[in-house]
Amino acid sequence: MPREKRTPEEHSTDPAAQEMLIRADQIGVGTAFSRADAMPPCNIGAAGMCCKLCGMGPCRLTKDGQTGVCGATIDTIQARNLIRAIAAGAAAHSDHGRDMAFTLKAVANGEAEGYAIRDIAKLRTVAGHYGIVVEGRAPEEIANDLADLYISQFGQQKGRIAPVSRAPEKRQKLWQERGVIPRGIDREVVEALHRTHIGDDQDPEHLLFHAIRTALADGWGGSMMATDISDILFGTPAPILGQANLGVLKQDMVNVVVHGHEPTLSEMIVAASQTPEIIEYAQAAGAKGVNLSGICCTANEILMRQGIPAAGNFLQQELAILTGAVEAMVVDVQCIMQALVQLAQNFHTLIITTSPKARIKGATHIEFDEHHALTIAKNILRTAIDNYRNRGAVQIPDVREALIPGFSHEYINYMLGGAYRASFRPLNEAIMSGRIRGVAAIVGCNNPRSVHDYLHTHVTKEMLRQDVLVVQTGCGAIASAKLGLLLGEAGLDQVGPGLREVCEAIGIPPVLHMGSCVDNTRILTVLTQMVQDGGLGDDIDQIPAVGLAPEWMSEKALAIGAYAVASGVYVIFGGSSPVSGMPDRMADSDLVLQYISTGWEKLFGGKLEFAADPDELIHKALNHIDQKRAALGLPAYDPARFGRSGDKRVDELERLPLAGRQAALYGLTSPDSPPGK
Repeated sequence: MPREKRTPEEHSTDPAAQEMLIRADQIGVGTAFSRADAMPPCNIGAAGMCCKLCGMGPCRLTKDGQTGVCGATIDTIQARNLIRAIAAGAAAHSDHGRDMAFTLKAVANGEAEGYAIRDIAKLRTVAGHYGIVVEGRAPEEIANDLADLYISQFGQQKGRIAPVSRAPEKRQKLWQERGVIPRGIDREVVEALHRTHIGDDQDPEHLLFHAIRTALADGWGGSMMATDISDILFGTPAPILGQANLGVLKQDMVNVVVHGHEPTLSEMIVAASQTPEIIEYAQAAGAKGVNLSGICCTANEILMRQGIPAAGNFLQQELAILTGAVEAMVVDVQCIMQALVQLAQNFHTLIITTSPKARIKGATHIEFDEHHALTIAKNILRTAIDNYRNRGAVQIPDVREALIPGFSHEYINYMLGGAYRASFRPLNEAIMSGRIRGVAAIVGCNNPRSVHDYLHTHVTKEMLRQDVLVVQTGCGAIASAKLGLLLGEAGLDQVGPGLREVCEAIGIPPVLHMGSCVDNTRILTVLTQMVQDGGLGDDIDQIPAVGLAPEWMSEKALAIGAYAVASGVYVIFGGSSPVSGMPDRMADSDLVLQYISTGWEKLFGGKLEFAADPDELIHKALNHIDQKRAALGLPAYDPARFGRSGDKRVDELERLPLAGRQAALYGLTSPDSPPGK
């Protein structure tokens, strides 16, 4: 039976989203929120107890000792379902990396219209990791060799993929001993699918062991390469002022929303929108110009490099169309709802698909080709501008929030130590002293089966109150941005005393925006350098850090979680577990759940767990951070030891009269008492 329909406030904590959900009800159109209410999840499939991998099924296992037609046990079925999801997630993100490598190759050879190498320093640094000669060579020569190396990682059949050499030495040795270093990206994904075909690998632990190797092919392979190349071609992110939420749409401009994951498309649309001919074309149509904004990870890509505003995260893609102000939503791959086309028929909005890999029936298709990128981008924008005259009634929520995105690994390194002493050592020392209790990476999607943004922001705010520095990517980062936590001191009234000292002294927000979901590899490089800079052990699994995905929903999230575990991170997902079984009904349904926790922890030092209750998730995370502090011999967390930073303290003292200032400086109980020595 469908569950009771929720109110807009029960659907989302975001006032802009609530306003659009009210409008959806008024005009009688559905959204992901209403569809989630109307369609309860299948409890058997959600628990990983259904197998449909052959024509003898589907087989549903709901009783102790029950097997599928082929004899497959609940453990085997759950393991196969999980590794298949991880393989799909790894394929999606790594294929992104493949396309980026081909683009880099085209740019290096002068075959990609409109693109250039923007960060030569990053190019030289990355090439140097792999022994590519950089001295005395043109950037294009270096880029060509790097592109060839990266392209080869996909089809490589033996050996080890090159980027794993950037992990801590101890971690590399552990992977070598365990036999999980990926041989080639495509090989591990294909083997995962082969192993799960009927009649193949039927040992759950053996299947889950290969799941680690498949995930590593993504995290320390395809995704890492995608981030590297994006920085090289479009610039390594640094802090920049931006805005987020549906209020960034403009009443008097042509609104084009870019949605998906490929920066090759979005970056070129940004460039095309700023050309005189496109601006003049928009003005001739009666608009003041073209207003770009982003949804989902495309939003993060252009936000952190160009300052282009984010209209919202995953669950706001339909809500943007509901404003009636969007001339075109331009999409490429991943996280794009098929429902967009039907919804757009109620408005004038064009849904424009651009990828040769992803079409939606009923959408306008303008295929993007990096070799003619600028020309195609202009064509897309002209199509959107031509649609401006068809706009009807408009309702744009007057809700937006400023933020500062763009905290790449490189910028954090500079931020902490300056140009000549760039180092993560100050961060390590803040953790060692207890000013910072630990670090939490809060990442991932939105899920309409929970309250939109609530889990992300609730967990983030509680981590901050507990002096845990938060780094974020993807839709989780946009959730915090809309709450004002990504803007300087805007959220410091909600931050613990020690973390507040650090944020005030360095001049950073309490939540650091690190990019799109593919950029979770930036977090891996941050953790690696924290190890290298000393004081927090000699491997990632010793750092007081945790990875959290409070509102996960995609297979990519499972791949990210698995490669973080393999890197030594404790990862906790919010919401339901895809391998939970039904412990109250089946005594033999928790082997997989236990193995990805305690089993993986024994092998790799990291573990994957699920916590439906956000407060349980928070408790588990803080307990883990404190255990890691104790194992390192660091002082126990004590918020009373720290307070206001030196700069903030000086500001307060300067506001006092002289006697009061002396009393405060010397710790006297009365401002009239004479200062001591």
